[in-house]
This record gives sequence, C-alpha cells and structure tokens, in this order.
Amino acid sequence: MSENGYVGLVIVSHSASLAQGVAELVSQVAGADVAIEAVGGGPDDGLGTDGARVLEAMRRGSRGAGSVVLMDLGSSVLAVKAALGELQEDERDRIRVADAPLVEGAVAAGVIASTGEDADGVLRAAEEARNAGKL
Repeated sequence: MSENGYVGLVIVSHSASLAQGVAELVSQVAGADVAIEAVGGGPDDGLGTDGARVLEAMRRGSRGAGSVVLMDLGSSVLAVKAALGELQEDERDRIRVADAPLVEGAVAAGVIASTGEDADGVLRAAEEARNAGKL
C-alpha cells in the first residue's frame, strides 16, 4: 500500500475477478493516489476466501494513513474478522472495517479517500453508501 498520506482500500471478495473489477472501478474515480488492494478467491484460486492473503493485504493496508476494508459476504467477513485478531495493535489501529455494500461503498470510500480525508471519514462515506438510492 502507498504511504503517501492517503487512506487506502482493501477489497475482499469470494471472487478474484470481482475484487479486481471493483478495484478497477474505484481506481477510475479515486485516482492513482489511493492505493487499492484486491483480494479474492480461495487458496486454490477458485471461489472462496483465502485468510492468509486477506491477512497479508490488511497488513499492507495498515501502513501509512491506513485503510478501509470492504468485503462482500460470508467467509470474506469471517476472514477479515480473523485477520483483525492476527494483526498487531498498531496495525489494527490504522484499519477500519466497513459495514457497507461492496461496490457502492468502495466507490464512495475511494472518492472521499482521494480528497485526503482520514480513515474515519473514508469509513463514514463507505457506510453511508448503504442508504444511497439508485432510482
């Protein structure tokens, strides 16, 4: 992750292609300053969640200004919770976990992160996306 003062994002999904797609979308609106880690798929590269890869991505995300973690569902949520338990206290202090829709939350978080907002502000943006209407 970047240590340029901008909060980064960690995107966790059951699908590597979904995680990469969300990261690609967010990078288009957030720009190059916002570092994005995309973690998806199980240990065998099929669908699922690889806890070791999630932990490593969160460790990278804990550098600098920290990061906001967004995940899809089920085992990705469990993997993030387990990784939080494995992080050192100083690493955990720079990580925020969003209870937010993956795509909408990641886009909102990326936009706000690109303004230089702190981790709590980026988290708030992600979580407020839950209530955004589409029609």
